[in-house]
Amino acid sequence: MTTVRLPLFPLNSVLFPGLVLPLNVFEERYRAMMRDLLKTPEEEPRRFAVVAIRDGHEVAPSAPGMPDPTAQPDRGPAAGFGPDPLKSLHRVGCVADAATIRERANGTFEVLATGTNRVRLLSVDTSGPFLTAELEQLSEEQGDEAGALAEGVLRAFRQYQKRLAGARERSLSSGVDLPDEPSVVSYLVAAAMMHDTPTKQRLLQAPDTASRLRDELKLLRSETAIIRNLPSLPAAELTRAPTSLN
Repeated sequence: MTTVRLPLFPLNSVLFPGLVLPLNVFEERYRAMMRDLLKTPEEEPRRFAVVAIRDGHEVAPSAPGMPDPTAQPDRGPAAGFGPDPLKSLHRVGCVADAATIRERANGTFEVLATGTNRVRLLSVDTSGPFLTAELEQLSEEQGDEAGALAEGVLRAFRQYQKRLAGARERSLSSGVDLPDEPSVVSYLVAAAMMHDTPTKQRLLQAPDTASRLRDELKLLRSETAIIRNLPSLPAAELTRAPTSLN
């Protein structure tokens, strides 16, 4: 088993390999993380792990608590995650490689990172200024019929895009080339579909590419059928979580 220890950045969203993650980092524990990452030479990867939150919040309170206005909020690297942060986080996440870490004049950071590979969360260390984790690197197995499934998912995804564009009364660009490598297709489609965090987490931790693609094909067909029979999608955006401001 290959393990690695990395800074841990919990979010209310799921990061997939190959997908871009913009972050506006203003909370002290994550600012400390970015300051530490900036110590890494530019020619070396500046990596941290992103995991989706099962319970709790990734934003620690920064004002007196409620309902008691005099109560002081919990602070520190594990604030908001309870006495055992491991129980508040999903066990499968994604390593992020920060291509850009820009510190603003007020001490906050603008970060642009890209997901690289999946990892399994083994333990969480709360002793430092920010969370760190021991992680097991997960391989990506293709599984049976991944190529054929990827072709079917791409066809279904295009239909899904067309129906979604019609429901929103706007058009989609047809000049964008979609990939044909099965694992890339599976992650791109998982990130692009309008689903909640638990569903996206299920896709991230699928045992292999083919399993993920089969799940996506069912989801795409179901969602496309629903959209086809609805004049509008007034609550659709409720399933899309904005990029966390941590």
